[in-house]
Amino acid sequence: MRSRHLLLAPIVLLWGACSSTEPKAEPRPVPQIVARQVPRHDAQAFYTTVSIFGASFSADGTRLLITSDETGVYNVFSVPVAGGNRTQLTYSTTNAMLGIDWFPADDRFLVTADQAGDELNHIFVRELDGQLVDLTPGEGLKASFRGWADDDLSFFAVTNERDPKHFDLYRYFVGAPQAVEASALEEIASGYRRRLVWTNPGGYEVGGVSRDGEWIALTKVRNNADSDVFVRRADAPPGELLHVTPHAGDIDHRFASFAPDGSKVFYSSNEGGEFDRIWSYDLETAERGVVFEDDWDVMSYRFSENGKFLITSVNVDAHTVERVFEVESGDEVRLPDVPEGAIEGVVMGPFGDYAAFYVESDTQPPDLHVFDRKERRLSRLTDAMNPDIRPEDLVEAQVVRYPSFDDLQIPTLLYRPHQASAESPVPALVWVHGGPGGQSRKGYVPTIQHLVNHGYAVIAVNNRGSSGYGKTFHHMDDRRHGDVDLMDCVFARRYLEGLDWIDGQRVGIIGGSYGGYMVCAALAFEPGAFDVGIDIFGVTNWVRTLESIPPWWEEHRQALYDEMGDPAVDGDRLHARSPLFHASKITAPLLVVQGANDPRVLKAESDEIVAAVRESGVPVKYVVFPDEGHGFRSRKNRVAASQAYLEFLKEHM
Repeated sequence: MRSRHLLLAPIVLLWGACSSTEPKAEPRPVPQIVARQVPRHDAQAFYTTVSIFGASFSADGTRLLITSDETGVYNVFSVPVAGGNRTQLTYSTTNAMLGIDWFPADDRFLVTADQAGDELNHIFVRELDGQLVDLTPGEGLKASFRGWADDDLSFFAVTNERDPKHFDLYRYFVGAPQAVEASALEEIASGYRRRLVWTNPGGYEVGGVSRDGEWIALTKVRNNADSDVFVRRADAPPGELLHVTPHAGDIDHRFASFAPDGSKVFYSSNEGGEFDRIWSYDLETAERGVVFEDDWDVMSYRFSENGKFLITSVNVDAHTVERVFEVESGDEVRLPDVPEGAIEGVVMGPFGDYAAFYVESDTQPPDLHVFDRKERRLSRLTDAMNPDIRPEDLVEAQVVRYPSFDDLQIPTLLYRPHQASAESPVPALVWVHGGPGGQSRKGYVPTIQHLVNHGYAVIAVNNRGSSGYGKTFHHMDDRRHGDVDLMDCVFARRYLEGLDWIDGQRVGIIGGSYGGYMVCAALAFEPGAFDVGIDIFGVTNWVRTLESIPPWWEEHRQALYDEMGDPAVDGDRLHARSPLFHASKITAPLLVVQGANDPRVLKAESDEIVAAVRESGVPVKYVVFPDEGHGFRSRKNRVAASQAYLEFLKEHM
């Protein structure tokens, strides 16, 4: 689920309507619903369904590197392209190990991991003998991968070790460095060295580096509606920048990619319209122009590692549409038809003969497929669904829109339990995504399917302020959080009450992160609007949350202040819209879930709202996970949380 601002967007669990400028979505046929009973499954069954993501081809093109939680914690596996059993390559039992990429020339690969959800990720290399070597050692630092160089012996990464607020760019050498002065190299581990490429003076985010290492792309965020792209030569004097996107007014620009030969930089921009289009900028001639657009946001525009293919991704009314083109000819690569879901995360093999991707739907978790382009043969390499659960017993979400308090059409995903009917109406939940600025999108969400399986309808609201529906809609809730966006959620209940298969006397609200804030805001500011609330690591005190922004978000601090408010200036308004200070108004039963190590929404937020609501004599259940941060990395914790939601609802709704 995409979000322009990731302040409160959870990693695993949660994560428009639109203004008059929203594209007219093709009307979807309303399916004929015949109520029926389906087998009920516990949370363990839904999370025995394996979560799999990521894919990169090995140097010889015979294997794919993926990340899977089949061991209970995310680890890295290798899957043969020809099919067969996957091989486990990392063996963590605590921290999530996430695969980054194979080495271009051998079977080593890069991994990233934090400690118990603290989000201070390091980059590791997994050696041929299975040993993990930390290439970014140190306390309190955060590192991110920025791509391989074209020598296939080095890669680029950023770390904030010098200054927690700013990320500097380094080139890491994993083979014998070519034409690099020994005095410029720093040995960081046996056989591994690095060189500082660029020291961030502050205010910039490193978007990417050209494969030849000559150009660095930087993004500078001015506010939550305006940003710029700059480039600089890697060997340029400090402070020397080329402004790629000069403009007037508020326009959002984001780095997308460099051309494979380093001649152009591509970036997204909502200039001249509501939606993100892709522009190119020629680094020699300074010519610019639109090179790819759609009637919706273009989410990504990237090249295959061999530079021969272009992969694009568009967010079409909350579902993903990916296309692949040959760079030299411009011809589109014909991908196979997959009626059972949408194609996502396409990667091309090193020789161009294979394409790997995931196929996902609301009723089918992502499964890795490989497509033999020559033979036109599609093979499924994983089977993530728990065989005890039949996909036909799950529920496909229907995209619907309803009018809010001001008649603005609010886009949502509506899940109708199979057993629901006018003769047997079911209770319902309003599901609020994270963000701010996230989006509930089509795809498999085990927590939702677990709830629906047990007879709870779910309406996943894309309230105003959500992304994916144009910049006007996206900014409609700026500095009005807990106000107009909350009313969109309240009117979701009114919409549900008009459906004959919904029991309008039993409607709750659930959300994580920013959605958790909306839960507490609904119970405090609109008491009586919902019968229960489930707050999953949600903000309850905006003043403290905005004052405790992690240092590594410094480049986005002003954007967050522009959207939410600056606590030094807007303290009174933020105090007024913080549920903690209005907890005495909460009368509906409340469940609060929190990770003890959450760096975004501190545990104190949940501690205090729980204590305040309990003081009023309102039923409150509090579940704290000592080994989690902002989101769930452990399967056992996802199971425990989902089971807690269900037990709470059975008791109170």
